[in-house]
Amino acid sequence: MMGPVLAACLLIILSTAWISQANGATCKKDGGVCTCNDQTKNVDCSSKGLTAIPSNIPVDTNRLELDYNKLSSLPHTAFHSLSSLTSLDLSYNQLQTLPAGVFDQLKNLETLWLSENQLKSLPPKIFDKLTKLTILWLDTNKLQSLPHGVFDKLTELKTLYLSTNQLRRVPDGAFDYMSKLNRITLENNPWDCSCRDILYLSNWIREKKGTVSNIEAAECDGGTKAVLEITEEEAAEDCVYPNTTTAIPTTIITTLASSNDDDIPELPVPQENFQKFLGYQEPDHLPTQPQCLMSISGYLGLMMSLVLTSAAILYVIHFLKKA
Repeated sequence: MMGPVLAACLLIILSTAWISQANGATCKKDGGVCTCNDQTKNVDCSSKGLTAIPSNIPVDTNRLELDYNKLSSLPHTAFHSLSSLTSLDLSYNQLQTLPAGVFDQLKNLETLWLSENQLKSLPPKIFDKLTKLTILWLDTNKLQSLPHGVFDKLTELKTLYLSTNQLRRVPDGAFDYMSKLNRITLENNPWDCSCRDILYLSNWIREKKGTVSNIEAAECDGGTKAVLEITEEEAAEDCVYPNTTTAIPTTIITTLASSNDDDIPELPVPQENFQKFLGYQEPDHLPTQPQCLMSISGYLGLMMSLVLTSAAILYVIHFLKKA
């Protein structure tokens, strides 16, 4: 009767090993590129030259470090299986944009690093699901504007880094819902103090001076004056920025309407634009060679585990029939 007992033990061991491999295939212990700590639930994938996020990151990961890599884009489902994350570090990469909804499943996230990238803009509502966020790093990017209401859901935010960008203004009410904010960095931005749009920021800084640290460091473009010192007389212009939608001048519309079709030159359409017109889109990213090898080794290990598990099951059935 020892045969079935041994077979059952073997079955349990193999099943446990298979589950461990399926969950941790991205970690070094299983041939992956990242370092995983089972006790702290931390996964360190920093400084690996990654151009895409590794697959099979354990779903119970608490802290994920992807800093100092070569990520230039993210698929919108990049973190949808990692709802346990409380800390995500994407700093020191080459991100130029963020897909809408990429953070929507990270409802437990408390700290988000996006510093030292190449972000020029943010999608509307990109942070709306991050209601537990307390620290947000957006400094040292190329942000030219902020969507209206982009921080409205961040009621728990205590620290916001916006320094060293290309911001000329912030939308009215941009910081009104962050009642727990105690530190913000606004310096090294070309704040346009000649436009009426700057008055919200100027008034907000004066109101929060003494309760929110570092806000006095914000200076007008050229460093001639602090933003908090701007008066309504100085910010008298109604400025229109390049990213603001404006109407097409009527002279252009009239000219186009009176033009003959024969006078309009035929413009060549680049192949990639034609493909986009037809609805063709490139995938979010292509796997790198190490990731392909990692996936192949993971599949081979999985198949081997299934074969051994099947053999153990047949072994148990054989002895049960004999008994």
